[in-house]
Amino acid sequence: MQTLFIRGPSATFRMVVLVAASIALMNVDHRWHSLEFVRSTLSSVIYPLQYTIDLPIRLFYWANESMSSQQSLLEKNREFEVRHLENRVQLQKLDIIEKENDRLRHLLGAIPKTTERLLISEIINVDLDPYKQLILLNKGSSSDVYQGQPIIDALGIMGQVVHVGVMSSTAMLITDASHAIPVQVNRTGLRAIAYGSGKIDQLNLRYLTQNVDIKVGDLLITSGLGEVFPANFPVAIISKVERPAGEPFAHIEAKPHAQLDKSREVLLVWRNEPELINEAAKNTTDEDKDKAQSEPQEEKEKDLTQRRGNRE
Repeated sequence: MQTLFIRGPSATFRMVVLVAASIALMNVDHRWHSLEFVRSTLSSVIYPLQYTIDLPIRLFYWANESMSSQQSLLEKNREFEVRHLENRVQLQKLDIIEKENDRLRHLLGAIPKTTERLLISEIINVDLDPYKQLILLNKGSSSDVYQGQPIIDALGIMGQVVHVGVMSSTAMLITDASHAIPVQVNRTGLRAIAYGSGKIDQLNLRYLTQNVDIKVGDLLITSGLGEVFPANFPVAIISKVERPAGEPFAHIEAKPHAQLDKSREVLLVWRNEPELINEAAKNTTDEDKDKAQSEPQEEKEKDLTQRRGNRE
């Protein structure tokens, strides 16, 4: 007799095969990044859906701005004008300091410091996983975004890009449990590593001895080590310092300086402009060559002068 339904492998066997295949694919992707193209393609396909989901929020902000009264808009406009004037004064001071630093670097023969390139981006989604601190941005490889690129807001460092699609990218916040950022204390210059705690308002500084010179209120800034985050950007403020008796290290916590849970727009930072660096290095090399060529000529002239003096 022929059976009506053909029995295949058992459900347990299918589950084992699928689990083994999943583990194999994860290992291959982790070591050789073989599935990066597939991931980018899927993110490009899903992006219109993510944009559509975010559309009601955009409409809400638009309606809120459209329905604001004229009086409130005038008050905001005056407030922004005052802030704009204060910022212009601060920028003038910073511009003077920057020019002075460039002159000093030129006198020391160092390569001029290049300015960072910036691009504004908007957050269109937030990962709801309580164990991850990930956000989705509306800029991707089409805007020259790259993996590992720092992101900041108006107050300080927010995180870095961990995955890049064509039209969007995923960024990890500095408070993610798997994130770490090199920092230094602005007051003393002490270098340390700030680890994410998994909480949106807390960073941990580990492996600092009991007698370390650090106190509540100290500002942590990026040290520039690791060549990922540019130097001298605000990161966090020390919020808690404990020195338990009998333990080798202090317990130190910090609160992020950036508004990780409030910012709607972020800035993507290109650490350095390669063309400017190459051009500066080329100019420095040309100057060194000119000096090297002029030094032998000067030595020859000195020798001739000495010989003439001896003859006379």
